[in-house]
Amino acid sequence: MTATSASVRRRWPRVVAPLGLGLLLIVTTVILHEVDQPDPRERGFLSPVATDDDGASRLAGALAAQGVPVRRATDTAAALRTARAAPSTLFVPAPALVHPDTLVDLTGLPPGSRLVLVQPSRRVLRELDTPVAPTVRRWATRALPPDADGAPCRLPEAARAGTAAVDQQRYAGPERADRCYGGALLRVPGGTEVVLVGASDPFRNDRIDEWGNRALATGLLGGGRQVVWLDLPAPEAEPTRASPSPTTEIGGTPTPGGTAEARPTRADPPPRGENPLWDAFPAWFWAILAQLAVAGLLAVLWRARRLGPPVAEPLPVSVRSAETVRGRARLYRRAGARDTVAATLRDAALDRILPRLNLPPDTPDDEVTARVAAGTGDDPQRVAELLHGPAPADDRELLELARELDTLTRTLAPHPNEGEPR
Repeated sequence: MTATSASVRRRWPRVVAPLGLGLLLIVTTVILHEVDQPDPRERGFLSPVATDDDGASRLAGALAAQGVPVRRATDTAAALRTARAAPSTLFVPAPALVHPDTLVDLTGLPPGSRLVLVQPSRRVLRELDTPVAPTVRRWATRALPPDADGAPCRLPEAARAGTAAVDQQRYAGPERADRCYGGALLRVPGGTEVVLVGASDPFRNDRIDEWGNRALATGLLGGGRQVVWLDLPAPEAEPTRASPSPTTEIGGTPTPGGTAEARPTRADPPPRGENPLWDAFPAWFWAILAQLAVAGLLAVLWRARRLGPPVAEPLPVSVRSAETVRGRARLYRRAGARDTVAATLRDAALDRILPRLNLPPDTPDDEVTARVAAGTGDDPQRVAELLHGPAPADDRELLELARELDTLTRTLAPHPNEGEPR
């Protein structure tokens, strides 16, 4: 093993360990964040009959306590039939589960109706043909007052609710749109009023009682209209002519509209063209990740750079030669640099032998070998291996090399202290 390889082996853990620790911290943080965040594709997400943390049974109970009729539908066709019977509030907590072929029908409700969408994606908004687009997305939901960006909020429900945890996804819309919570809540007026909510927190069981979440959720879904709650258990299949499923009133009985629930004929493939992982994090997160990657690469290049030749500097203090020899020997031994030690011993031997034989320092190796062999009477091949051979394989061979070089030097230069260079 050469000194360079030993140095690289010692340096590599110092480079990899901090980068690995940072990468592990980032991966752990991302995993924990994804586990903590509710998944709209999971069964029971914002369902009016689900009592777990990600459900919305407490919101359904609060609406029922206010006298607001809540009708639950498990497919889009049944929800549209019920919502078209009279001005209604159609609540879609998971717009990504609605089939693209039926998304455009959500806005075809009677005048005076309202469509409430929770965190709709760019694809959903494009399919709805609304002049709205998502903008900034935060890592986690933040509670804000309705006029957080300095502009007055013209949505009465938000003004009454006050501060609410709704700022995770923001939207930008036309000038006629009512913008609250810095764009996290957007209302687009029209025949069917479209309301976009940038976070699911105000509707969830585990966060409905924080800040003004309850007031905001009941205000958006109330207002004297019946609430048609589209509770999709999974991504919808392509619309078929199957028998329609009934809508169920929370706390009541199924309403007319069908007796058999429509069964999907095939699983709906996830929409193409959008990356859910890319949309799951804000732009600043990816910017920080890119900066960390560049910083890590620069650190690797800096730590792995090739060192130049050593520079001789005067010692700041006097050190005994024996201490210097022992200290350097320990360093060589710890590094396993037998090749460097062997080269140093051979160079020192040649520095003493060449002047004795009246040879210049740049004499070819074969000529040096021939002259040394002639002066000592040894085998030239043995002398060549001794002066210019390979590095020792272990400490025993290194010690034997040192002894033989010392013997050779004493034979050719018996008086090293009489003016010869050491």
